[in-house]
Amino acid sequence: MQNKLKFLTLIMTAMILVACQEEKGAVSPAPAQDQHAHEEENHDQTRDGHGEDEHDDHGEAEDIVALTSSEAVALGIEIRTAALRTPGAQLRLPAEIRYDADRVANIAAPISGIVRRIDKSEGDTVTEGEELAVISSRELADLKAEYLSTRSAEQLARSELAREEGLFADNITAESDLLTARASFARARTSREAAETKLHALGLGHDVIDTLQNAEDGALSMFTVTSPIDGEIVRRDLTLGEAVDEGAGRPLFVVADTSVVWADLAVFKADLSNVARGTNVSFVRDDGYEVAAGEISFVSPLIDEASRTATARVVLDNPRGELRPGLFLTAIVQASETGMVLMVPEDAVQTVEGSPSVFVPRENGFAPMAVTLGQRSDGQIEIIRGLSEGDRYVVTGAFTLKAELEKSAFGDGHNH
Repeated sequence: MQNKLKFLTLIMTAMILVACQEEKGAVSPAPAQDQHAHEEENHDQTRDGHGEDEHDDHGEAEDIVALTSSEAVALGIEIRTAALRTPGAQLRLPAEIRYDADRVANIAAPISGIVRRIDKSEGDTVTEGEELAVISSRELADLKAEYLSTRSAEQLARSELAREEGLFADNITAESDLLTARASFARARTSREAAETKLHALGLGHDVIDTLQNAEDGALSMFTVTSPIDGEIVRRDLTLGEAVDEGAGRPLFVVADTSVVWADLAVFKADLSNVARGTNVSFVRDDGYEVAAGEISFVSPLIDEASRTATARVVLDNPRGELRPGLFLTAIVQASETGMVLMVPEDAVQTVEGSPSVFVPRENGFAPMAVTLGQRSDGQIEIIRGLSEGDRYVVTGAFTLKAELEKSAFGDGHNH
């Protein structure tokens, strides 16, 4: 029995040894150093692949809302130049565009007569001295005839004086005859000068007066109305064959040069202390779009009794004629030059990818520019960083551009 137990024990021991040997050959783990190198290689590959993807997806390429100029206009996109303002120190005053009084000509009839020809009408651009109309005047014919008569009398008196001077030099005539001839010549010259002055008062120059003696039949009664300035005819008040009177008090034509206009501000008495020459003013339409800017050049010392306002004037260049006389605008007056900061309308700032941004024009569209915001005042917000004075930005339509940008990003599969 004991032998049998020993035999079974030996068999079990042998089986256990064989099992251990088989298990050892099957596992055979790699060296620790080789395993570490393998892990680093896998990590490097993963890191490199992730880096390239991240660069491709989030590179430095600028987001652009591609729009042509016509498409931008259709979407209501408006651009303004960033400017410094005084927060909380703005005055909003009514303003009216007027003609520059030094650039308007009211052309009335200097003489009575009948309109025989009209050469220009409303909307025509004219230059100084250009013909506008022709008036036939019996009074003018009389004045020209008077001038020609006095001119002939002067020439005759001059000849008589020369003859008497010759005779007196030869001791043939008396000195009294010479003095009489001199007096006659002086009277004739004075009469001619008086007749010539009447013609000058009608606006006739020597280019016309000196040729009257050779004028064609009937030409003496013709008066040519000309423009005294360069400009545009903004009013015409005469018709062909109409009788016009010298003292009618109405202009036949009104010619205006609108390349420069006046903007007259109605300043309330309480605001006069904040308005002075040199104060900056910007002008906006009812929709808030800025159309012009300038400095106050004149403040009237008089206050209108009815409106209790004084007039402040800004002289504005108007090369394209957009500022039409009679147009009413809102004048935004910068009442102080201290503490100037860059301010934009709050609607111009939109949140793009979690950052406050303004849209700026690019060659092929508009791009968001991240900005740092400051204080708010009267619908305006301060820009501390990201936009500088003189930069152009979208003042109207920024929300539309943001929507277009998000729509484009969604279509590309990005999550903005």
